[in-house]
Amino acid sequence: MKPKQPSQMQTIKKVLHYIARHRIWLAASLLLALVTVALTLYVPILVGDAIDHIIGPGNVAFPAIAQILLTVGISAGVTALAQWIMNMLGNKITYEVVRDVRSQAFRRVQRLPLSYLDSHPAGETVSRMIADVDQFADGLLMGFTQLFTGIITILGTLLFMLSINIKITLVVVFMTPLSLLAANFIAKRTYLMFRKQSETRAEQTSLIHEITEGQKVVQAFSHEDEVLAEFDEINSRLEQCSLKASFFSSLTNPVTRFVNALVYAAVCLTGALTAVNGGITIGGLSCFLSYANQYTKPFNEISGVVAELQNALACAGRIFQLIEETPETPDPADAKTLTDARGQVTLQNVSFSYVPERPLIQNCSLSIQPGQRVAIVGPTGCGKTTLINLLMRFYDVCEGAVCIDGTDIRRITRDSLRSNMGMVLQETWLKGASIRENIRMGKPDATDAEVTAAAKAAHAHSFIRRLPEGYDTIIGGGAGNLSQGQRQLLCIARLMLCPPPILILDEATSSIDTRTELKIQSAFARLMENRTSFIVAHRLSTIQSADLILVMKDGSIIEQGSHQELLRKDGFYAKLYKSQFAE
Repeated sequence: MKPKQPSQMQTIKKVLHYIARHRIWLAASLLLALVTVALTLYVPILVGDAIDHIIGPGNVAFPAIAQILLTVGISAGVTALAQWIMNMLGNKITYEVVRDVRSQAFRRVQRLPLSYLDSHPAGETVSRMIADVDQFADGLLMGFTQLFTGIITILGTLLFMLSINIKITLVVVFMTPLSLLAANFIAKRTYLMFRKQSETRAEQTSLIHEITEGQKVVQAFSHEDEVLAEFDEINSRLEQCSLKASFFSSLTNPVTRFVNALVYAAVCLTGALTAVNGGITIGGLSCFLSYANQYTKPFNEISGVVAELQNALACAGRIFQLIEETPETPDPADAKTLTDARGQVTLQNVSFSYVPERPLIQNCSLSIQPGQRVAIVGPTGCGKTTLINLLMRFYDVCEGAVCIDGTDIRRITRDSLRSNMGMVLQETWLKGASIRENIRMGKPDATDAEVTAAAKAAHAHSFIRRLPEGYDTIIGGGAGNLSQGQRQLLCIARLMLCPPPILILDEATSSIDTRTELKIQSAFARLMENRTSFIVAHRLSTIQSADLILVMKDGSIIEQGSHQELLRKDGFYAKLYKSQFAE
C-alpha cells in the first residue's frame, strides 16, 4: 500500500520544527531584519524632509539638507552591514538544517527493514537524499532572505504610513488582499505539480542509476534502443510536469505586480487630491509614494520565490516521508546478548512469505547440532536464500520461531546475533576504500599481518600483490577495476579474518575458477571445523562431505540426510545429482 502523502501544512510544521533548533541564530536574524527594515523605512522620511527644505527658487536650506544627506549615508551603510550579517546567518541556519535533515535521513536508511530497500529502487532513495535535499536547501535559503525582511517590511511600512496619513493608508490596506488572494490561489495548485515533478525526477534518477550500474549487460544484449525509449518516455513526462509547474508558478509574479500597480496608482490619485486640499505636504506625499512602493515590493519578491518555495516544500515532504518510514522492529528491552554461541540452530514450525498472498516457507521444522555442516540444495526460487535471510534476521518469520542455542533470535540483539555469524554471499559488496580497509571491515583493529594471513588463506594474496599499490590500492564502490572472482576472494578474506561460531556460505565460490575453488574448499574445510556451517550450493560436488543435506522445493524441506543416504533413497536429490553427472 502506498503511504499517504503529507499535506503542505504538515510539511511546513516539520520544517519549522527543524528551524526551531537554531532559535538563537533565528532571533539574531530577526533582530537584524528589524534593523534593516527600520533604517530602510527611515530613509524616505529623511528624503521627504529634504524635499520640504526646498521651499522655492533661491530659498533652499542647504545646511539642513547636507545634514540629512549625511544621515541617509550612515543609515544606508548600517543597513548594508546588517543585511550582510543577516544573509550569513540565514546561510548558517539553512545549511545546518539541511545537514540535520540529511543526517537523519541517512540514519533512518541504516535502520530501515530490508523489505523496504528490496521494494524501493536505490536511485529513488538516492534522489530523495541528494537532489530533493538540495532543492529544499535552495528554497529554504530564498525563504530566509525574502520572507523575513518581506513580512517585517510590510508591517513596518503600514505603521509609518499610518503615522503620515490614515486615509491614504486605508486605500492601500483595502486593495492588498487582491494580491494575497491571487498568490494563494496559484500557490495551492502549484504545490501538487511540484510534488509530481519531484517524483518523476526520482524515477528518472532511479533509471539512470540502474542502467549505469548494468551498462555492460545493456550493451551485451543490444538493449540500448529500448533503454533510450524508456528514458525518453520518463524524460518527456518530467518535461511536462516541469513546464506545468513552472508555467503556473510564473503567473504569480505578474499577477501580483499588476495588483500592486493598481495600488500604487490609487495611492498617487488619493495622495494628489489630499495634497491639493492641503492634507499633506509635497515631501510627505513623496515619502508616502516611496512607502507605497516599499509596501508592494515584498509581495513581488515573495511571489517571485513562490515557485522555489513550492518546489522546496514538495521535496521536503518526500524527505520527511523517508525519515518517517517505519524502521525495523527494535530489539526488546530485555533482549539477550549472544556471546560465544555454541551453534545449535532450531527452526520450529516456521512459516514465511515476502508477500502475504504468495506463501513461500510453510511449517518448516529443523534441528541443527553444534559443529554440523549443513548443505542446502534445490532448484532456483525454492527458498534457500530466504532461509539464510531468516537465520540472519534480515527478515522476521511470520509464524513459528528460529532459535540459536535454545533462544528465539527475536529475543537476541541483532548486533550480537550477527557478530556470531559470518557470511559470504554470491553477490559481492566492497566499499570505496583500500583493499586493506575492505578486508578489515569485520575487524577494524586487525594488524597488517592478520590481514595478509587472511588474504593468503583466501588465495587472494597473489593478485593483491600485483595491484599498483598492493593492499593500499583504492577500489571504487563497485570495484570495477577487479574481476567478479577477485571481488569474491576479497569477501572470503574478510570472513577468514574473523571467523565466527556460525558460518553461512551462499554460493561463496560461484565466480571463482575451479583450481582456486579447490584450494578455497580446503581452507573452508579447516575453517568449518567445530563450527556450525550452512552452505548453499548448486554444484553438488562441493557439498558431498556435508554432515546434513537439506533438499528444498517450493519452500519446504522435502528430503534430508547425508549424501550417501539421499542417493540410496533415489528421490529428488538423487535426480539432481545424477543430472549433473550424467554420462
